[in-house]
Amino acid sequence: MTGSASRRRLRLLSPPLPEPRGPLSAAVTALLRGADSGSPAPGSTAPGSVPSPERCSAYGDDLQLALYILYELHYQGFQGVPDSLEWDGGLLAWRGALERRFLGALRADVPVDATDTARQALDELQLEPVGDDGGVSHFLRDEGGLGHLREYAALRSLYHLKEADPHAWVLPRLHGRAKAAMVAVEFDEFGAGRADEIHAELFADLMEDLRLDTAYGHYVDAAPAEALATVNLMSLFGLHRALRAALVGHFAAVETTSSPGSRRLAEALRRVGAGPAAVRFYAEHVEADAVHEQVVRHDVVGGLLEGEPHLDPEVVFGIRATSHLEDRLAARLLGAWREGATALRGNRPLEAGIRSSV
Repeated sequence: MTGSASRRRLRLLSPPLPEPRGPLSAAVTALLRGADSGSPAPGSTAPGSVPSPERCSAYGDDLQLALYILYELHYQGFQGVPDSLEWDGGLLAWRGALERRFLGALRADVPVDATDTARQALDELQLEPVGDDGGVSHFLRDEGGLGHLREYAALRSLYHLKEADPHAWVLPRLHGRAKAAMVAVEFDEFGAGRADEIHAELFADLMEDLRLDTAYGHYVDAAPAEALATVNLMSLFGLHRALRAALVGHFAAVETTSSPGSRRLAEALRRVGAGPAAVRFYAEHVEADAVHEQVVRHDVVGGLLEGEPHLDPEVVFGIRATSHLEDRLAARLLGAWREGATALRGNRPLEAGIRSSV
């Protein structure tokens, strides 16, 4: 079996449940494990036995992990957890409480003025940082080592190994020009009809080059809350029709910032002597996402607002919420790296080697 075929078999496997980080995530994992062992279904759990999300930090490890676990029931699921729990009423009600806490914090921290427009918000994203306050990709290009790049790839794998999946949920909620343009961009993200060109597959190639484990969800226990929140945001927006414009804003923010950031990351990987597969992932995004940015800006965002102009503030919210959480993650990464420490949770360095068989 080739390495690629073996990896695809691994991709069909659900990951184990993560280790809890507090009462919320402990309760979620206990319920999911109990459902498999014949305990009462989560939907029958008395509300009083569930910790209140209001007592936990909206951006903290416990709430973000609990939310991540519940969202993953809609993706790959977990080992030993029945697929039927994806739409369990009790779990959905609990997830809703966590979402309200998270979304409420985002609304408070990312206010949108009545005069703000999506065009203005996207233009702001194109302003490059100056001085010594460059972002993560600047640090990695200019002074980062192989260890920093491996940490970055491990944390980003929580998104990139399902790249484009959360955004696909918006397709049934778009119409006309916006839908056609979104499908066109997603077609590229999913390899334009070629399985080995799916961007998630290209990122797995990058991970192998960097001797990282490519199994889906492998690095969740190493991911700090700031990394989990960036992934949870896409699921939050994607799973709610009412937040469809925010998801379009998120997608637009990603595509607008991807090309210059990818160029710097490709340069960083070349500088440290990474292999061609690692370089290729980001090099591929330099040109592709420059094109995607224009399509998303003019046809996805433009098409959405042409038909539903009242959604302009929600597009702005999606753009700025994305930047807000990315800034929090950047502060975590750069704060650790500039102190000579790991940015991974628990200060545990990455293991060497990759999973090579099933």
